[in-house]
Amino acid sequence: MNVIDSIVTQAASIAAVRRDIHAHPELCFEEVRTADVVAQKLTEWGIPIHRGLGKTGVVGIVKGRDGGASGRAIGLRADMDALPMQEFNTFAHASKHQGKMHACGHDGHVAMLLAAAQHFAKHRNFDGTVYLIFQPAEEGGGGARVMIEDGLFEQFPMEAVYGMHNWPGLPVGTFAVSPGPVMASTSEFKITLRGKGGHAALPHTGIDPVPIACGMVQSFQTIISRNKKPVDAGVISVTMIHAGEATNVVPDSVELQGTVRTFTVEVLDLIEKRMRQIAEHTCAAHDATCEFEFVRNYPPTINSPAEAEFARKVMATIVGEERVLPQEPTMGAEDFAYMLQAKPGAYCFIANGDGAHREMGHGGGPCMLHNPSYDFNDDLIPLGATYWVKLAEAWLAQPTAAA
Repeated sequence: MNVIDSIVTQAASIAAVRRDIHAHPELCFEEVRTADVVAQKLTEWGIPIHRGLGKTGVVGIVKGRDGGASGRAIGLRADMDALPMQEFNTFAHASKHQGKMHACGHDGHVAMLLAAAQHFAKHRNFDGTVYLIFQPAEEGGGGARVMIEDGLFEQFPMEAVYGMHNWPGLPVGTFAVSPGPVMASTSEFKITLRGKGGHAALPHTGIDPVPIACGMVQSFQTIISRNKKPVDAGVISVTMIHAGEATNVVPDSVELQGTVRTFTVEVLDLIEKRMRQIAEHTCAAHDATCEFEFVRNYPPTINSPAEAEFARKVMATIVGEERVLPQEPTMGAEDFAYMLQAKPGAYCFIANGDGAHREMGHGGGPCMLHNPSYDFNDDLIPLGATYWVKLAEAWLAQPTAAA
């Protein structure tokens, strides 16, 4: 692998920062300590910072050897927040906060961008500006959207923006990137069916919402199998059904909740429309009523083709063509999607390995994201930072018309 020697030299100190952040996880929009650590490091290296976008966001501004006179600029983004879950690991840097854990590797994302920042500050081997975006609240808070609403792209105009996420299961030393949709939209629904309760021995005297709900859940799957094109991906998952309090009482109501995932807005529009129709008409057919709520959260993450190809070529110079894989789309969601709606760019995966870096005791294997035994692989820090550096340098070296 063609990693930058000076980044390798500093990797252990950056890994110590990563482990400190891991031990002190903070949830979305609460990343005060994490932002302080980031700001302190950037300031220590002579990088001007701006704080407060998205409440706890930090933006580092690195001017190139021309002092930024070219007007060219690129954005590199890392997310900072943790998850509301209990950690099972017992190593020294395990979470010190009950019910909070860096189970998605955002601590590692911060570390990789910090390592790149340290190199940028010393070498500045580019003309223009690199904006280092340390973003809060990816895990459900929509921190990317909030930073944009607070003026991210107006205050820091950039031609393109790039993001990166660690991906367990792939061997360390590989990347994955592709054009088009790579992560899904996420939406939530809540349907309250209202019937007429009564004695379970006398069902004919009421309107039982339970069988109505069961039929509704089954019918939703016909949207996936019979309403949308088979080649268009979509998932409807009813994940919660709440009804009743006693075995001999027909309940007045049933509540269904769940999630919808798609790679296109068109399929999302279709699913929401058909779910509403099925819910309302199914209830009407049984003399029941319903309240239908559908909330759209993150849009699909869609890589622009030119920027994805540019990233692929940079990765190939680091690890070789054969270790840059097509990015298999996942139905997980990511709020970097908002940035890609506003700017060209690409979101890639960097392999987190087979799990051998973890403390054993909770089973072998790669230990997927959002798992209580997860830990970021510190071996990625030099590789991820090298990608950020080479990506920014190559992007800013392009002729203006090609950007």
